[in-house]
Amino acid sequence: MRGSHALVLFAAVAMTACGADGKALLGTLERDRVELVAEAQEPIIEVAIHEGDAVTEGQLLLRLDPAAVDSRLAQARAAMNQAERRQAELVAGARREQVREARALAEGAASQAAAAAGEFGRIEKLVTDGMLPASELDRQRGLRDGTAADERAAKERLAELERGTRSEVVEQAAAALAGARAQVAELELSLARHTVRAPRAGVVDALPYELGERPPRGAPVAVLLAVGQPYARVFIPEPQRASLRAGSPAIVRIDGSNRDWRGELRYVSSDAAFTPYYALNERDRSRLSFLAEVVLTEPEAGDLPTGMPVAVTMLEAQAGP
Repeated sequence: MRGSHALVLFAAVAMTACGADGKALLGTLERDRVELVAEAQEPIIEVAIHEGDAVTEGQLLLRLDPAAVDSRLAQARAAMNQAERRQAELVAGARREQVREARALAEGAASQAAAAAGEFGRIEKLVTDGMLPASELDRQRGLRDGTAADERAAKERLAELERGTRSEVVEQAAAALAGARAQVAELELSLARHTVRAPRAGVVDALPYELGERPPRGAPVAVLLAVGQPYARVFIPEPQRASLRAGSPAIVRIDGSNRDWRGELRYVSSDAAFTPYYALNERDRSRLSFLAEVVLTEPEAGDLPTGMPVAVTMLEAQAGP
């Protein structure tokens, strides 16, 4: 009884077609088209499907030659490894052996400076007594000052090693490592895109390129028709537009089908266009129209073929008693 009541109600709704003179809206039956493009201009080395095949989400469709990006990725990974080692070296600081070496050099420089200072004192006394010329004192003064400078440099070098690497240098190494890792991630993503997979379930509608061809970068290499409910793409005349809203019911008649299909308006463009040639008649040639999509709501409509001509009659639902 409930099914009979629904059929009667639908028939009553069908009798209240709205629009200018009750004329049907002409169009075609469509499904969402998904175009998958080539990320790089490389030869196609594998085609795993054929036109008309049903595919599932994530299924392999085709692969582009990854040799070039593989080479760049190997270089980027080597640079990343180098940056990681450099950062680890800076964070760890100087080795114990380097510190001990610097300490020994500082001690040696201090001994040489002390010896040069003592020799300067002796030469100064001999020059004062007139036993040596003044030029000898000048020469010894230069030796004393040079060894004192060497002692200071050795101590500073030891202090630098004991304090470790400056924080600014460590931060620069960390930034260089982050850049190297980002480069690797970018190339890994590019490599993954050389393998074209189905982003959603559907049917392969077109494969524009054959095995071995090199499609241009950005060119579609596979076109899918998404599974699910089809929709009628029609143009709504301007006088009828104001009375229609998303969810408005409709009757869809499809060439080759001996029944009417229930539909529902899901989208109407906000931009007006001129009525396409296949929807023109003597009266409506000069009228504006709005692109619209009427989705078929009955589950069995999922098996209907795409591209069939349709005639859509928009309805005004009437409240029952």
